[in-house]
Amino acid sequence: MELPTEKKQHKILLIEPPFCRLFKDTYSLDRYPLSLGYLAGTIKKETDWGVMAYNADFCHNSELIKVSYLTGEGFHNYLNNLKDFSGQVWKEIKSTIQEYKPMVIGITAASQNFKSACMVAKLAKEIDSNIVVMVGGPHSSMVGKDVLKCQHIDIGVRGEGEKTIIELLNTIKMNKGFDGIKGIVYRKNGQNVENPLREFIEDLDSLCFPHEYAPQLLKDYEKYPLTAFKFIFAIRGCPYNCFFCGSREIWSRRARFRSPENIVREIKGLQKKGLKFVHFDDDTFGVNKKYISDLCNTLIRDCPGLKWSCELPIKLIDEETISLIKKAGCYSIQIGIESGNNQILKEMRKNITIEEALSACKIIKKYGIKLLAFFIVGFPQETEETLNDTVKAMKKAKCDVVTYSIFTPYPGTEIFEFCREKGLVDDNYDVSLYNHRSPANCFCVNIPPNRFRALVSKIEKKIDRKNSLNRIKQVFSFNTLDMIRERGIGKSLKEGIKVFTGK
Repeated sequence: MELPTEKKQHKILLIEPPFCRLFKDTYSLDRYPLSLGYLAGTIKKETDWGVMAYNADFCHNSELIKVSYLTGEGFHNYLNNLKDFSGQVWKEIKSTIQEYKPMVIGITAASQNFKSACMVAKLAKEIDSNIVVMVGGPHSSMVGKDVLKCQHIDIGVRGEGEKTIIELLNTIKMNKGFDGIKGIVYRKNGQNVENPLREFIEDLDSLCFPHEYAPQLLKDYEKYPLTAFKFIFAIRGCPYNCFFCGSREIWSRRARFRSPENIVREIKGLQKKGLKFVHFDDDTFGVNKKYISDLCNTLIRDCPGLKWSCELPIKLIDEETISLIKKAGCYSIQIGIESGNNQILKEMRKNITIEEALSACKIIKKYGIKLLAFFIVGFPQETEETLNDTVKAMKKAKCDVVTYSIFTPYPGTEIFEFCREKGLVDDNYDVSLYNHRSPANCFCVNIPPNRFRALVSKIEKKIDRKNSLNRIKQVFSFNTLDMIRERGIGKSLKEGIKVFTGK
């Protein structure tokens, strides 16, 4: 890799690679990715580099992504878009790189969009082979040197990137080597080198507020809906030990907390932009009851009228906690039930029972809080019986929204190695084919692929219909639903739903 010379203008382009738009160009990630926001803000604050953040998965005037969008024609489009650069999104990315003329491109990628990140890297190198391409995010953190199997990637960043990116840019500017930079993998003299991991950032209050810099740094900022900036985080690190999760490989199992006062300052800035609600984007919000109490009491005192949502561990849900967060403005809670079968939950290391999960649902609904529940089907030990238990649990939970995922083993996770041992994945595993709603997924020891696809197709249709009905209930009054029944839009409510949802 040839390092840039001093004569070039020092600019970096940070990119969220496309994923939704590969299925259909009008599908969109309508948010400012926090990974880009923190890196861009840190670079702006601590260096003299020019920086632009670019969410290539954002489409202005996008359409609603339906639950089933990963199957059928959409999946066919997705596979085709990963083979060549003829799609509109690639033309847009190429134009952006050519116009901005960056010296460095930084790409953030999870496993499901890593192939897309590789396409962006290839495109960048075709435009200018001297562009330094670095990739960070979950996938790079979990697979280490394997990220360099993509010949167009020069550097992989592991773990938190805020300090690493500053050292990298200073080193590139001075045309020095990368030997002393912690938290990276890179090529040197034809060999892949893995430097020691970087220590975690202890003082999270020292980080920038991503959205303060968004008007200056985010490409097409004015085209984003205001809600694209509602996402904030309070905690990095998750103390739980779920078998399928890779979070601990990125943030560790030791939770680090922002102070409630620091969070309030960020929220007040968002409120000045016009936002009336925020979402805590933490892997697991709160972690312990004392922190939840401190944060909620601070929000009650300093942010009256704020509405917010979060993902809460089932073990923390009780009358006292839910009553408090309701008073603090929480209007929606996400919980990870995952399975309706206690043996599968034990295999997952969820440390809960389905009885505890359903009890938590009742408490949340008692306080009038919107409930979204996550379920995973197709865990390796799944049987048709355990799958049926999960379907029953979806009904018993009486949640407002069911978020359904097909189990996916991600490289670098503990369960990926388990699946390898069971012969469910091999050395030809292609991360681009498998994600939480991919029709290619089947990693069950006990259910053949064709049978599994038939079973989950039925589940998908039920969930799609349930969520569609709940969306209608949020938009229309019950009187309107009665009118749908009575005025011949359809012979039944089911037919009326088809009209409104396009199903």
